[in-house]
Amino acid sequence: MAGASERILECVIVTPEATVLEHPAQFVVVPLYDGELGIAPGHTPLIGRLGFGEMRLTEGNRTWRFYIDGGFVQVADNVISVLTPRAIAAEKLDTAVIGEQLQTVQTRPANSPETLAARERSIAQSRAQLRVARHAGGRPATSAAH
Repeated sequence: MAGASERILECVIVTPEATVLEHPAQFVVVPLYDGELGIAPGHTPLIGRLGFGEMRLTEGNRTWRFYIDGGFVQVADNVISVLTPRAIAAEKLDTAVIGEQLQTVQTRPANSPETLAARERSIAQSRAQLRVARHAGGRPATSAAH
């Protein structure tokens, strides 16, 4: 029978500015650039490229959701390390603001391959943020700090 420590993952989310989260979890889902990856205790070691999307941590009957803005994930010895330029807790995403940003980006002209690529990236990021916010209940963020 596996020990208790083998049934728990340690999840760490790091951005260039701060460690956003250090928390135990029983199951974690990360957004890879080409789909989602579910990670349970005892998962094979790996390094993967992250995409824009929702990261979920489950512990007991509680789930935490984050918007992850690309980066890399490493899984080794029941530790999940997420290195990302930006991680935002779902409850801090404001659907109204994100919707306005999406509309602004969609109307921006793209006169070169570089500006087109930047516009498409911004659209993908905004849409991913909206999906994460809606999965978390679709409530707009409040101004209260957490």
